[in-house]
Amino acid sequence: MNNEANLSAAGRRAIARAQNGAQYRLPANVPFRLTSQVLEQDQSQRQAELFYLQKQIQSQTPMVLVLEDGEKIEGCIEWYDHASLKIRGRQKTLIYKSAIKYMYKLGDPGQDRS
Repeated sequence: MNNEANLSAAGRRAIARAQNGAQYRLPANVPFRLTSQVLEQDQSQRQAELFYLQKQIQSQTPMVLVLEDGEKIEGCIEWYDHASLKIRGRQKTLIYKSAIKYMYKLGDPGQDRS
């Protein structure tokens, strides 16, 4: 079986450039990030978030979650994972973390209840 026949057009062009001695250069504007640096920066914030959520679950603290669209959901956090929270209120609700604008403890002074 001919391996060159299974290549895409871009693959065939890359082989032709390599055979002709042409060098391939990356565009100048390609961002370069070390994955370990990005992970270390977010690690402390992630640990603080996990500690806060676990504390609220254990104490069954009534919470108010304000969503990006302004809707408010009241209830206790039942569990969480990397992308969502399960809230137990009038009904059980699964909420994506990306949809949450902010949250606070129900009855905290200084929070608007309207």
